[in-house]
Amino acid sequence: MLGQSQAFSGFSVDDLDEARRFYGETLGLQVEETGEGEMRMLTLRLGGGTQVFVYPKPTHTPATFTILNFPVDDIEAVVDELQRRGVSLTRYPGFEHDEKGIVRVGNGGPAAIAWFTDPAGNVLAVLQEH
Repeated sequence: MLGQSQAFSGFSVDDLDEARRFYGETLGLQVEETGEGEMRMLTLRLGGGTQVFVYPKPTHTPATFTILNFPVDDIEAVVDELQRRGVSLTRYPGFEHDEKGIVRVGNGGPAAIAWFTDPAGNVLAVLQEH
């Protein structure tokens, strides 16, 4: 029924201007803003043509799970650049993080993953496959 639908995901933020700056300037994503006043929204254009809808929500509560995963070829270089741009990595209890905040894993998962949050507190990750 929906197998051919070009579905997209979305999430809320508490400050659309701050989100536009973070996703566009800090992360370097293509960000488009549409609408006016209370109907403003953002579309993040990701690699491969994927789109993600970002909308303001006055009662926003940050997601407690990873809402966006960014596969990368060199996680250490990306983590270094994120930190240079002012992004702090999140360290979760129960995981062994290296000095940069990267978790090295195996057993069919990504080879390495590092988490961080957007200004609204939503969880994002960069990951590198084996």
